Amino acid sequence: MSIKKDTLSSEVMHEMQKTRPWAILAAGAAIQVLTGLPAAWGVFQRPVMEEYGLSEQGAGYAFGVLIAFFGIGCVIGGFLQDKQGPRFAALWGTGLLCGGFFAAAALPAEKGSAFFGVFSIPAGLGTAFLYPSIQSCAQKWYKGRKGLATGVIGGAVGLSGAFLTVFVRTALRGFGPVQGIRGAFWALGALTLPVCLAGSALLTDPPPEKPQPSRQGKAKAAPPLDLSPRQMLGTRQYWLCAGAVCFSTPAVLLFSPIILKLGMERGLDESAALWAVVLGSVGSAAGRLLMPLLSDKIGRRPTDLILFGVSLGLSAAFLFARGWAVVAVYAGLTFCYSALAAVLPALSTDLFGLPHAGVNYGFLALGQSVGSLLFPCIADFWGFEQGRHILAIAGAAAGFACIWAVTPVRREPQKKPN
Repeated sequence: MSIKKDTLSSEVMHEMQKTRPWAILAAGAAIQVLTGLPAAWGVFQRPVMEEYGLSEQGAGYAFGVLIAFFGIGCVIGGFLQDKQGPRFAALWGTGLLCGGFFAAAALPAEKGSAFFGVFSIPAGLGTAFLYPSIQSCAQKWYKGRKGLATGVIGGAVGLSGAFLTVFVRTALRGFGPVQGIRGAFWALGALTLPVCLAGSALLTDPPPEKPQPSRQGKAKAAPPLDLSPRQMLGTRQYWLCAGAVCFSTPAVLLFSPIILKLGMERGLDESAALWAVVLGSVGSAAGRLLMPLLSDKIGRRPTDLILFGVSLGLSAAFLFARGWAVVAVYAGLTFCYSALAAVLPALSTDLFGLPHAGVNYGFLALGQSVGSLLFPCIADFWGFEQGRHILAIAGAAAGFACIWAVTPVRREPQKKPN
């Protein structure tokens, strides 16, 4: 009797997800609202420095390590997602992310050098396990409207920056029994755990499509793209796209940790400079929501070329921005950067196919890992503020060149039956 009930319950759940794939988007969006740490890092930077005894450079590298392990985690999480399904990978991501929050909250102040290991690495891996699992799952449910799927999920990531900014600022003023940044980490872990567990439980891939009788035996039909990671790594398209991802990072990631300080140095008071973080998050959400939808209309490559071109112009303007122009230009840069990241999953499946979407996206995200570590090191080596702007301008130009050179992957001809 219980077996019949379980079977019936499974059939009901399966039918609901088959007829209402928006449930996948809703679950994914709810998770992503809590995982946009990079977009909100400016509000973490100073409290982390003060609580754990880190220098500005040390806190900046804590951010860089988080981003780097996001890229590494996308590869590992992609393998898990492709082999075990999105729910399995997302549950692991939930454990890692929440573990990072709780471990940072419990870390003794005199052990600040361990902050990289207890927070940056698990939080980077956790967000990485969650993001490609959700994106790949959503794209499979919305095969004909991949831009819509990535836009909704990406929009939630962008809004996450604004939410986390308000949440952390509230916690710093005394939110709960533990105050300061530790209280913020405890509260984030307590909120993220149930939301991500519930959202992860809903993630499941759609059932495989049955072949249509009208298409059977049609040798002239083009074979579907299905490049394994090994095959993808052997294409020039992969290296160009990964390079573009790498070159997109300096325009925002070089400034996100210091945006409050930069705004104050250029004529804003602290409350006004905080608007750079808030509007940057709004710009990020808008870019992630709108540009994937545009890419459904005009194509991924033209969309990316527009975004890199605008980023190039804004990066040049950022060098001279003062006062509220700092806020406006930074919001524009986050719009472009986040839009490029949001279009990437759809670009990946357009070029390399859907069957290995999770791990293939993970390998592309390694470009972000390289950029998040390489460009801050170069900027610190140069040792002058204008160096960050020069790197941002050069990165946008190089990213434009990479996307310009991308061409479709050639399909393997179908073998004729004997």
